[in-house]
Amino acid sequence: MSIGDVGSANGRRPSPPGDYPLVIVGSGPGGLQAGYFLDRLGIDHAVISADPGPGGMFRRFPFFQRLLSWTKPYAPYPRDSREFERYDWNSLLADDRRHRGIMPELMDGSSEFPSRQEMEEGLVRFAERTGLRVRYGTRWEGTEQRDDRFVLATSDGEYRCRVVIFAVGIAQPWLPAIRGFEHVAHYVDTRTDASYAGKRLLIVGKQNSAFELASGLLQWASQIILVSPRPAMLSVNTHSLAGIRARYVQPWEDSNLGGGVAILNASIEQIERLEQGFAVHTRSTESGEPFVAEVDEVIAATGFQCPLLDLTKLGVSVFGQSGLPAMTNAYESADVPGIYFAGTISQGVPGLKKFGIPANSGAVHGHRYNARLMVSMLAESHFGKPRHRPAMSRTELVDYLLAEASTAPELWHQKGYLARAVFVDADGTLRDDGIVSLAQFVDEGGPDAVAITVETDQSGEIHPVVYLRRHGWVAGDAWLQASTVHEYRTAAHRRELRALLGDLAA
Repeated sequence: MSIGDVGSANGRRPSPPGDYPLVIVGSGPGGLQAGYFLDRLGIDHAVISADPGPGGMFRRFPFFQRLLSWTKPYAPYPRDSREFERYDWNSLLADDRRHRGIMPELMDGSSEFPSRQEMEEGLVRFAERTGLRVRYGTRWEGTEQRDDRFVLATSDGEYRCRVVIFAVGIAQPWLPAIRGFEHVAHYVDTRTDASYAGKRLLIVGKQNSAFELASGLLQWASQIILVSPRPAMLSVNTHSLAGIRARYVQPWEDSNLGGGVAILNASIEQIERLEQGFAVHTRSTESGEPFVAEVDEVIAATGFQCPLLDLTKLGVSVFGQSGLPAMTNAYESADVPGIYFAGTISQGVPGLKKFGIPANSGAVHGHRYNARLMVSMLAESHFGKPRHRPAMSRTELVDYLLAEASTAPELWHQKGYLARAVFVDADGTLRDDGIVSLAQFVDEGGPDAVAITVETDQSGEIHPVVYLRRHGWVAGDAWLQASTVHEYRTAAHRRELRALLGDLAA
């Protein structure tokens, strides 16, 4: 089977134009993950993608091949278990154990960070093994609303649906409106590494993409300057994935030691094209002093925007440089009911952001759980398929919550963002509400309930955190004691949690 025929039958392309209850646009990890869970719930849908096969952005990026997300083939749990997901940031989720943990089988042992090609192949295998039906080579070109339907114009014809999920990524290059930027290359235009041999290089930006380029070109460029107005942050200092990841700190060390790298906190006033190279006019954001850097090459690692085409004309509001759509906690457009977003775009739902720590929704290991939660919520609200909420005994509650805090991958990958919740039904029965949005649990009220999550405090220490909802609102949070090895199923933790729960626990 060729990549382009994944999910097809007898060589025919699946999901032709027509009417469907739901349509997914995009075949990156977010689109595939959402499609998988829709299949599991028996909700008829079509998936369309302009790409020739699975992979999304991993068909092209990262430029220097290795991902920032790890997979540890040798972990304390079997590869087909839920618990293993905590150590495997790159495989998509599956209910069938045979379809879990695909990434470890593809890695050659040279690194815990998969190559771009290995990640792409992992997505191909997931689509093949789970039988996902995707119509590739079908480009989304525009959207209308007619009565109660969305009409998607595509290169193959019209798709009509009541609900649509856009999983189109954040991959549209963005350049600032500053004189001279029209002359420089964007990150997506980066050439082969050897073509920068002996060049003086200036990189605009100090996020991970900028440091990725600087790391990959250290052995080639004669000089590298990284420029942006604000100081760069390091993830090892923020105690989260916010900031430059540890894999890319070599340019930082070279800068500290005077090894040919300079990191400037400066604004760019203009870029002047010279007969040979560029003159980049900057002004320090610390001293206000001007500085002109004469270089051979300039690469703008200035970020990306969501390719939302004409959705704003339908009323979808966006915010920030990336043009993220405003969404509810259910990943539904805040303005246009029935439009949902999956994949990296789901980072537009910020969560509580305690201590300024963001969600991990920009990466597969975070947004794969968002997709599952989103599908379960829209299945309930649009298709009459309520989530299974099993009853549980009050004698089970303490041990159950502490086990989740110790091993649940959802809580560890989406710290302070997703939680395990248990609520009190109208008849007094305790019911497991599953994995929920913590912000939704806190902000939107409901029956008496408890939610547990995992969070990082101001010092970088990790704790289980308990939220109790009484009489429709959450009064605050309670931090359980930390554990050196993150094991919370101890007698001390049981006593601590039981005292907090009061009459909820036997």
